[in-house]
Amino acid sequence: MLMPDIAMAPHTLPTQHQFNPYTENGGTILAIAGADFSVIAGDTRQSEGYNIQTRYAPKVFRLTDRAVLAVNGFAADGNMFVKKVKQRLEWYRHAHGKDMPLRAIARLIQTMLYARRFFPYYVYNILGGIEEDGTGAVYSFDPVGSYEREACRAAGAAQSLVQPFLDNQIYFKNQTAPPDSAHPTHLPLPTVLSIVIDSFTSATERHIEVGDGLEMYIVLARGRNLAGLEGITGMQELTTTQDGERVFVVRRELKKD
Repeated sequence: MLMPDIAMAPHTLPTQHQFNPYTENGGTILAIAGADFSVIAGDTRQSEGYNIQTRYAPKVFRLTDRAVLAVNGFAADGNMFVKKVKQRLEWYRHAHGKDMPLRAIARLIQTMLYARRFFPYYVYNILGGIEEDGTGAVYSFDPVGSYEREACRAAGAAQSLVQPFLDNQIYFKNQTAPPDSAHPTHLPLPTVLSIVIDSFTSATERHIEVGDGLEMYIVLARGRNLAGLEGITGMQELTTTQDGERVFVVRRELKKD
């Protein structure tokens, strides 16, 4: 028995549909801890590739008078994450009548990031501030919550340029100690501010995704004087109380090309 001819449909491969909710919005952040202060800084450019979306998108946010958080990566995730962290800190303040300590804020951020590990916030966080013992501290996080306390850390588009510079200037890597002396454990505040400004000035010259403006947040320990901050233009105090840590912000312009 002859079978009728059947028109065979051409073989087609299955189509794979993909959805990527993430993007990279450029910019760079860094933080440096001193003996009784911390400096947390970030540029203000937000971009996608070579397209500059806005020239003022803050990446550094004051959480309390002793803690400042810098976020970098996907701007939408970063803004939402900062909003949620501030909400948790407000709940803590209402429940306990005081601000959460810096070390506890670091653990809170770790828990919040790890809870979203299967659909993570695409942000790299750097937390800086003052510990309960009055020392400066910096905590760095990856998007799924792994974190550690460090003396300095950079993240973002120009991390590969800035971090080696910080390693050399803060950790004194590849430097020979002067005769009959040792490298200092902590640098003074004016030196740290100069390093931060030089870092962003250099990164702006070499990286298209960094530029426009620089915001530096300075957190001082309780009782510390303002030595090292004299003569700084554009400095504004954000402190809410007069008997605790003090927070200042300094804004400067960077190259706009």
